[in-house]
Amino acid sequence: QVQLVESGGGLVQAGGSLRLSCVASRRIFIFSTMGWYRQVPGKQRELVASITTGGSTNYAFSVEGRFTISRDNAKNTVYLQMNSLKPEDTAVYYCNSSYGYGYWGQGTQVTVSS
Repeated sequence: QVQLVESGGGLVQAGGSLRLSCVASRRIFIFSTMGWYRQVPGKQRELVASITTGGSTNYAFSVEGRFTISRDNAKNTVYLQMNSLKPEDTAVYYCNSSYGYGYWGQGTQVTVSS
């Protein structure tokens, strides 16, 4: 059974930091570009950052320089380090695997207070 399990969300003040983690099933992780997306009510889910199996990264313009995506292939885990958080970063953050038709985690809430 394919699983993506996120953790690390929470409430933080503006300017603070959080680190999100996503553990994936081994059989999809090693073949997947992994990504973090976010969604606020009434808006489309948007890509925040992605990382290929070779370690190449891609970031949304709004988070570049503040967020860092990384992956630990030995732990089947992808991370999103979020620094200098802003209220507009408030959203539900989802982990995604590109494997097959794509897989999603259940989401983790990030709330940044001003």
